[in-house]
Amino acid sequence: MQYYISHYNKEPELNFPDEITVYDTTLRDGEQTPGVCFSPEEKLEIAKKLDEVKIKQIEAGFPIVSKKEQESVKAITSEGLNAQIISLSRTKKEDIDAALDCDVDGVITFMGTSDIHLEHKMHIGRQEALNTCMNAIEYAKDHGLFVAFSAEDATRTDMDFLKRIYNKAESYGADRVHIADTTGAITPQGITYLVKELKKDVNIDIALHCHNDFGLAVINSISGVLAGANGISTTVNGIGERAGNASLEEVIMSLKLLYGKDLGFKTKHIKELSELVSKASGLPVPYNKPVVGNNVFRHESGIHVDAVIEEPLCYEPYIPELVGQKRQLVLGKHSGCRAVRAKLNECDLDVSDDTLIEIVKKVKKSREEGTYINDDVFKQIVKSCNYKKE
Repeated sequence: MQYYISHYNKEPELNFPDEITVYDTTLRDGEQTPGVCFSPEEKLEIAKKLDEVKIKQIEAGFPIVSKKEQESVKAITSEGLNAQIISLSRTKKEDIDAALDCDVDGVITFMGTSDIHLEHKMHIGRQEALNTCMNAIEYAKDHGLFVAFSAEDATRTDMDFLKRIYNKAESYGADRVHIADTTGAITPQGITYLVKELKKDVNIDIALHCHNDFGLAVINSISGVLAGANGISTTVNGIGERAGNASLEEVIMSLKLLYGKDLGFKTKHIKELSELVSKASGLPVPYNKPVVGNNVFRHESGIHVDAVIEEPLCYEPYIPELVGQKRQLVLGKHSGCRAVRAKLNECDLDVSDDTLIEIVKKVKKSREEGTYINDDVFKQIVKSCNYKKE
C-alpha cells in the first residue's frame, strides 16, 4: 500500500478534462523572484530535470531580456528534450523575433487586460490593446509557432472584454488562452465561475496561471481544471514573484493521489528537482513545505512514532519514496521507549529495558537543554549509560 487517503474524496462527482497540460515556468516566472538569477548552466540542468520528471511544456525564459537569456534558452532548445520548449514574449514583433532566434516551439504572448493595467501600466484603451494583441498572435502563427495568449490580470478584467479578446485570439489562430490570476486575488469558487462562463464562448484550450498571494494558487488551479480548463502553470517549490506561483510538486501530487488524476509524471525525481532549484535559486525550502519539505516524513512525538513504526500510513498519506523522500524518526523531548529502541536497532545496538529507560530520560533532557539529537549525540548518550557492546 503506497498511499491511504480519505475515502470521502470519491464521493463528490468530479469531471476532469481527458488531457491536462502542466507547463512549468520555474525558468521564467520562478526566476522573476526578487534576487534570483539562474546561470545558463543552472537553467539547462533544471530543464533537463524537468524533462526527466516528464513535464510536457517548459517555459524556458524571456529571450528579449538579454543576450545571455537568449543563449540560455537556445541551449535548452538545442538539448533535444522531449518537452516542448516555449518562451515568454510581449505583444511586440521584436520579442517574437528574439524567441524565433532561440528556436523555441512556441511563445506565450501577454498583455494586461484589466482596466487598472490598461490605464496605469499600458496607458491605452481596450480597442488598441486588442489590436496589438492580435497583431502579435498573427505574426507568431505566421512563423509556425505554438501560440498561447495570456490575459494578464484576467481575474480582475471585465468579463465581456475578456471574452471578446479570447474569442478574437481564437479567430487569429491562438492555440491556447491563459487566465492569469496576477495578484492571486480570486477564490476557488470565483475561478470555477470564471472558467465555466468562458467555456460558453471560448472553444480552444484554457490554462491557468495562478499566483499564491492568499495561499490559494494550488486549489485555484485544480478548481479551474475541474471547471473545464485543461492547462496549469507551475513552478518548482512554488517560487515566483511575491508569494510565488502554484507549486509543481503540490499540484501533481494532489491530482495524482487526492483526485486520482495521474498525469504520468516520474514523481520519484521530485525531491531531486526541488533541491536543484533551491540550490540554484538560493531559496531554502521551508521545513514544513508540503511534499518536499524536510519535515514532511519526520516523526518525533512518541505516540505518533509508535504507530509509524507499526504502520507508517497512520501518520502519512503516502510513502516518502513516491516523491524521492525518506522517512526519519527524530529523537527529542517527545520521544518514548519505542522510538529510542528503533534508533538503537538502526545503530545495531541492544540494551536492557532498564538502560533503555535511562537513555530515554537522557535524550529528553539533552533536547530540552538545546542539544539536537543526531547519531553522534545519541551514541554518546548510549555510551554514558554504561553501554558496552558484547
